[in-house]
Amino acid sequence: MAALSSLPMLNMDSSYGVDKLTYEIFSILENKFLFGYGDPNSKISNPEKPHNLISSTNGGGGSSNGKVRILSIDGGGATDGLLAADSLSRLEASLREKSGNPNAAIADYFDVVAGSGAGGVLAAMLFTRGRDGGPLFTAEAALKFMAKNRRKIFRSSPAGFFRRVLMPAAGRAEKLFGKVFGELSLRDTLKSVLIPCYDLATGAPFLFSRADAFEMDGYDFKMRDVCAATSADPTTAGAFEMKSVDQRTKILAVDGGIAMNNPTAAAITHVLNNKQEFPLCNGVEDLLVVSLGNGESEFGAGDVTSSPATARLLRIAGEGASDLVDQAVSMAFGECRASNYIRIQGNGIIAKNYGGSEKAKMSNKKMDMLKETENMLSQKNVESVLFSGKRIVGSSNIEKIDLFASELVKEQERRKTSILPMVALKQMSPSPRTSSATTLSSLSSN
Repeated sequence: MAALSSLPMLNMDSSYGVDKLTYEIFSILENKFLFGYGDPNSKISNPEKPHNLISSTNGGGGSSNGKVRILSIDGGGATDGLLAADSLSRLEASLREKSGNPNAAIADYFDVVAGSGAGGVLAAMLFTRGRDGGPLFTAEAALKFMAKNRRKIFRSSPAGFFRRVLMPAAGRAEKLFGKVFGELSLRDTLKSVLIPCYDLATGAPFLFSRADAFEMDGYDFKMRDVCAATSADPTTAGAFEMKSVDQRTKILAVDGGIAMNNPTAAAITHVLNNKQEFPLCNGVEDLLVVSLGNGESEFGAGDVTSSPATARLLRIAGEGASDLVDQAVSMAFGECRASNYIRIQGNGIIAKNYGGSEKAKMSNKKMDMLKETENMLSQKNVESVLFSGKRIVGSSNIEKIDLFASELVKEQERRKTSILPMVALKQMSPSPRTSSATTLSSLSSN
C-alpha cells in the first residue's frame, strides 16, 4: 500500500486517462523487479521520461547508437522445434535477399541467442563456429536436421517399441550430438549464447553461458553435453549427468523447458545487466528482439496410454509459461514493442497423437509436420496487448518475419559506419563480472 499511496492522485475524468495510469504503474513494477533497473536517471526506469517513439530515420525507438539484437527460441512445443526452425530458415532467406549477400547467416545478424530444449539445440547449431569460421549449420540445414532427427532427440516423437527399449532416446540423442559437435565447447560459439537446463542436484536453474565460459573456471561445457542437457526428458530416460570441460562443475540436468521454456526475459536481463559486453544498451528501447515459439499442444488429446501424463503436464506448463513471458516482455517494451519486439507463434492447437495407432504415427511423419508449420507461418501474427491478453494483427507470421529482417539489415548496415561499438563480446581474457547468467549459474556450482 505504501508504494501505491506514493503515486499522485489523479482525477479519473481528466485527460490523463486510465490506460496511461496502468501503463505507468506497470512500468514502475517491471523496471524494478523484471529487469532489475536501479538508476533513477535512466529514461526506462523513470516514468516521467517516455520511451522514444518510432522514427522514420532509424526504423524504431531507441538510441541513435543502434540496438542490440536478441534471438530467443522456445522449447520443443507441439512441433518439436520445427516451427522455430522453419521460421529461422525463412528469416535467413529474407536476410540474404535484403542484404544482397547469398552467404548471410543468422549468426551474422544477432548479438545474443537464447534457446531452451529444441530451441537450445537450434541455437547451438546456428551459433557454434565451424571449421571455416562460420556457423556449423545454415538455418535451412538446421531445419532439415531437426526434421530428420527429432525422433532421436525427443521422446515424445513416435518410434518403434523395440527401438525405444534397445536404445532410449537419451542414448540416441547423445550419440547424435557427439557426431555434430565433437569436442567443441561454449568457447567455440560465435556470439553470446544462453541455453538453460534444470539441475536436479541443486534444485535450481542452470544457464549455460558463453560469457561465463570465458570468464570463470568450471563453466565451459562441451556443446554436445549442453544440447543433451537442455533436451533431456525427465519422464523417460531420467536426468543427464555431465561435467564441465575442466571437470570442476557437475550437473544433473533435465529439460531446459522446466526452467524457462521461453528464455526471452533471461536474454534481455543478461544484456541489460552486462555493460562490459553491451556498453551502450541502456533499456529495452535499445533492443531488437525476435522470439520464436513452437506451437501449442492440446491437453488430453490422443491415446492417454501413449504418452505419460507427467510429460503432458510438463509440456502444457512450459507452453503456458512461454505465453506469460511473452506478455510480460511485451509490457516491458511498452510503446516501442511494435518496432522492437516480435513474437512468432502458431495460433492453432495441434493434437499430438504420438504412439498408439498406426494412423497416429502416420499423421506425424516429417512432411506432415513441416506442412503444419507452413500453415502456422501463414497465419495472422498474434500480438500481446498491455493488460488485454492477445490480439490478431493484420500481417501474417511470414510477413512479420520479412519486415523484421529489414530492421536487422538496417542495424547491420548502420554498424559499418558507427564509431562506437554496440557490442564488445568477451574473448579469451577473463575478468571479474556479475551478470544474470553468472547469477543463475552460481546457484548450481559445486
